[in-house]
Amino acid sequence: MGAVTNLLERYGDIRSLTERLAEPLSAEDQTVQSMPDVSPTKWHRAHTSWFFETFILRPFGAGYEEFHPDFAFLFNSYYEAAGPRYARSQRGCVSRPGCAEVREYRRHVDHHMEQVISDGPDERVAPLVELGLNHEQQHQELLVMDIKHVLSMSPVDPVYRPSRSSRSTPNPAAAVPAADWVEHDGGLVEVGHDGCGFAYDNEGPAHAVHLAPFALADRLVTCGDWMEFVDAGGYRRPQLWLSDGWAAVQTQGWEAPLYWSRVDGGWTVYTLGGRRLVDPDEPVCHVSYYEADAFAAWAGARLPTEFEWEAVAAGQPVSGQLSSLDGVHPRPQHQASFYGEAWAWTSSAYQPYPGFAPVAGAVGEYNGKFMVNQQVLRGGCCATPDGHIRPTYRNFFPASARWPFAGVRLAKNV
Repeated sequence: MGAVTNLLERYGDIRSLTERLAEPLSAEDQTVQSMPDVSPTKWHRAHTSWFFETFILRPFGAGYEEFHPDFAFLFNSYYEAAGPRYARSQRGCVSRPGCAEVREYRRHVDHHMEQVISDGPDERVAPLVELGLNHEQQHQELLVMDIKHVLSMSPVDPVYRPSRSSRSTPNPAAAVPAADWVEHDGGLVEVGHDGCGFAYDNEGPAHAVHLAPFALADRLVTCGDWMEFVDAGGYRRPQLWLSDGWAAVQTQGWEAPLYWSRVDGGWTVYTLGGRRLVDPDEPVCHVSYYEADAFAAWAGARLPTEFEWEAVAAGQPVSGQLSSLDGVHPRPQHQASFYGEAWAWTSSAYQPYPGFAPVAGAVGEYNGKFMVNQQVLRGGCCATPDGHIRPTYRNFFPASARWPFAGVRLAKNV
């Protein structure tokens, strides 16, 4: 009975956080889409309910009746086996259902899911409930970064939620120390999830890899570090850049991280708490893999492989996730830290581990079919929900992506 109660409480906590993240937005805000990769807030709220309805309530909910016959088409993301779906790039055009009807949809699904959980989910259903909850946590982070991108497109720099903790001006007395290096002897190490507790299928199987001796920076690259890169002409020196990255610099006009603007010779940054001066002590954020790689070349270092990161971070405390709705912005790292604040790009392409096989059925489309043309990121960020990160967690985005909360951690050979 205790396990059922705990699962019910967790279900309620995760589902309510999604709604709290949407609260500061008007109905109009929730329908806006700023680019094809960004989904409206309303869509995220509905899609996470669609997941529970499609994979649990329809096949296992006794006598369940769907909320609306069109929602399966509107809110399917990419599951081919689950049926046809509305084009991702057009999600901002869907004016109906409105936010109020989406809220009723969520309540409808919650009512039936609570009954399924209270009845004691069987061995087929329990793993799907766990996957659905982790899926919703992923979309909470996506929702935050999508909201930020949508609001950033307004010239008046709208405030999503006033921040009580983020500094509006730099504080020299609280400057972060210079980065130190954590050395690793290399050798044969085991990476990947061992099967104890929840993990996504792309985190396993656990396997051994051989590492040459290396060192990993004990903190992320800061905005102050990045301003030095900018001032040194980092965005004007093609010899630092991968070919595709230099093409992106030229065609898209990159001269600083996303959301930075030069004002009176200095830099400001748009945050979910509004626009303010760039704090040189904060981890730099919203840079692409191309920018991360160019910075590493300029700094005389390199990006770590995902296995180097895991070999060092596996023994470190996990902290710094989205446990408060205040700020949702990277904070200065005054102590060595390997988790939170900003995802760290790695030099590893997103590929299957040896022996990987997707699970059977439509949920097998969750990760495996994206294992091409993506880079792995590790460590979580300020928008990753509390309790949702672990040493084996593999995030992934295209090399050009800038709207995720992605930063840089350096590595070097020893």
